Order: sequence, then structure tokens, then C-alpha cells
Amino acid sequence: MASQPNLPTLPRILVTEAVRTALKEDLGRAGDITSMATIPEAATATAVIATRKPGTLAGLAFAEAAFAEMDPAIRFSALKRDGDSLKPGTVVARISGPARAVLSAERVALNYLCHLSGVATETAKLVALVSHTTARICCTRKTTPGLRAFEKYAVRCGGGSNHRFGLDDAILIKDNHIAVAGGVAEAIRRARAFAGHLVKIEVEVDTLRQLAEALTESPDAVLLDNMKPEMLKKAIALVAGRAITEASGGINPETIAGVAESGVDYISSGWITHSAPTLDLGLDIEISARQVGKNKVGKKKK
Repeated sequence: MASQPNLPTLPRILVTEAVRTALKEDLGRAGDITSMATIPEAATATAVIATRKPGTLAGLAFAEAAFAEMDPAIRFSALKRDGDSLKPGTVVARISGPARAVLSAERVALNYLCHLSGVATETAKLVALVSHTTARICCTRKTTPGLRAFEKYAVRCGGGSNHRFGLDDAILIKDNHIAVAGGVAEAIRRARAFAGHLVKIEVEVDTLRQLAEALTESPDAVLLDNMKPEMLKKAIALVAGRAITEASGGINPETIAGVAESGVDYISSGWITHSAPTLDLGLDIEISARQVGKNKVGKKKK
């Protein structure tokens, strides 16, 4: 997959604040005592961040911010962009500057980069599996606390789409809401009376009977929960373009093609954010023989 076009960027203040919190957590009360103990204060180093496995890149802004916040003297040069496909050994960035600071920022930079690239990579895999259809992959609210905006950004880097960001930006009526409200139609009527004109209303149904009831109240979208492909096809025919359709539940690489081929508009997956494995990227120091000599602690002459 090529780099995703027109990717939105994360507000820099969100990235900076998250990175600062992570650095403070890692530095603790005394700072990086290992680097201070073993590396001369004036020592400099160059390094590269490279991937050891194939995947899709996401989170470069976090890596750059980690080094910049640790020491503004560090130079960070990105060689790839978020959304780029990576082969094993691909160098995504070069770093140079004070050696202590480079090593102190390394783990925070890689934690964000590996995690977000893992989310992007798993998303890209699902996107590829449904590329022969019109279905789009989207994420859910099943995200790591404190990282939702960043994980949802990574989903977009992988070619996916975002569902709602929180409880306040759209109405999603689920089975428990329906149970308390007294029925599908009643829940939608109450939602319609409450919502502003810019707030979308989606309702979750798991039977064709519930779907038919929901359609009498004209929701903006219907979430077809845990339906097999054959039932999904019947549901899509019943909707007949009157609402956006979303399939969810039991989505995995083995089942997703059949779900997409039903004609559904969106397929939502919690896996891509809450269980995506990290992408293996590492930082390797590149110090020349000349630099090694320069970085040695010289013995004082008597």
C-alpha cells in the first residue's frame, strides 16, 4: 500500500503533551542514570530507526517530539511518511545529536511508533482483504485509555475510517439502550427528539425483525450485529439504501471478505485498536571509529 493521501495531522499540542507525560514517567525522579553513568556529557551520536518486519507506518510525530522535548539540539530527519508501506530493514528516520538525550528519548519514541504502526498495519491488512468491494473498515471505541485520538489516527494511516470518537459526537443506540427504552422504535423516537440537527443516530439490531422496526423511524445508520453473510445480504436488501449499513461482531481475517461481499457500507473492528500487535521497529546507533575516539573519556595527565 502506498502512502495514504490527504491524511489529517494530529494537533501538535496533543502530541507534545502526551510525549512529555511519557518522558516524565520514564525519567522518574533522577533522569536516565544509565546514560549519565556510561556516556560522557559531550558525546554525540547518530542513529537510525528502521523496521524489522513489514508493515504500515504511523506515529512519526511522536518519535520526533520525543527527541525534540528531550533536547532541542537533536536533529530528527524523517525519511518516510505516515501511511507508507514498509519492508524489513526500511529506515524511517535518522537522528543525530547529544548521545545521552538520544538514548533517553529512545524508548518513548519507539513505544508510540511501534504501537501506532501496529494499529496501522492491522488496519491495512483488513483493508486489503476487502479491496474488491465497496466496504470500508472502521474502528470502534475499544481503544487504549488516553490513546484514542492517536489510535484512531493510526487507523486512518492504515487506510481505514473512524467511527465516533466518544459518547458525545454521535448517538449509537445499542441493545441495552433498547432494553431500557422499551423497544427499537421507541429508542429512536426518543433519540430523534433529543438530538440536534447535526447529530447522527445509529441503532444496533441483530435480527431482521428489529431492523424492519428500526427503519420505520428512519435512523441515519444501522449497525447489523453478528449477522452471517447470508443474513447480511437480506438486511442490505431490506434497507434498500435508506440508511448507512455497518456490520460488526465476529470480524477477523477469515470472515471479513464474506461480510464485505454482502454489500455492507462499513465493517467495524475493535481488534485493530485493542489487540493489534506492535510493529517491530528499532533504533540503532551508528558511531564511526572517529566518533568513538572523540566520545571517550580522556585520562587527565599528571
